[in-house]
Formats: sequence, C-alpha cells, structure tokens
Amino acid sequence: MPASVLVTYPASAGARFDRDYYLATHMPLVERVFGPHGLTGATAWFPDDAEPQSMAVAMLAFPDADTRDAALGHPDAGQAFGDIPNFTDVQPTAQRLSAG
Repeated sequence: MPASVLVTYPASAGARFDRDYYLATHMPLVERVFGPHGLTGATAWFPDDAEPQSMAVAMLAFPDADTRDAALGHPDAGQAFGDIPNFTDVQPTAQRLSAG
C-alpha cells in the first residue's frame, strides 16, 4: 500500500524561506538521498492563499510504509535533514501517511 511523508513549513511573521534554494538544491538533494532507499516521487507545493498557514508543503512518496520508515531512519537521511537551515529558519513538521 503506498505511503508518503507530508512535510510542511509553517508560516510565521519574519520567517525566512528561500524558495529558489529549496527548488534548485534541496528537493534534488532529497531525491538523491532517498531515491536509493525507495523514494518514488517528491513534489513541492506553495500555497496560493493571501495568508497561508504554510510557506511550502512537500509530499515524498514511497511504495509502502516499511520502505518509507526505513528510508527516513537510514543514516543517509541526515544529509537531507541537515540541509534545512540553508533555506529556512522554521522547524518543519512531518506527518507519515498511508493510503487506504
């Protein structure tokens, strides 16, 4: 059963989020890091709302929950997590999702 990780970057007054870096550097890094561990897709979304609750949302797709959980727990995952301060000063939230 397909599984995903929904990552949100909460909006707050004065928060920094470098969209160009996120798209050009971070998302390709996520694909390089998690691709060998089962990632089947990574998509970034940006809210159109005038006062959004999030600055960005990412959906990382995996074939199943076991693969997703193993990928997130793999030592290589630290490369992606460690890149976050390069484009934002907010703490993202991550939610694990399963289809069904």
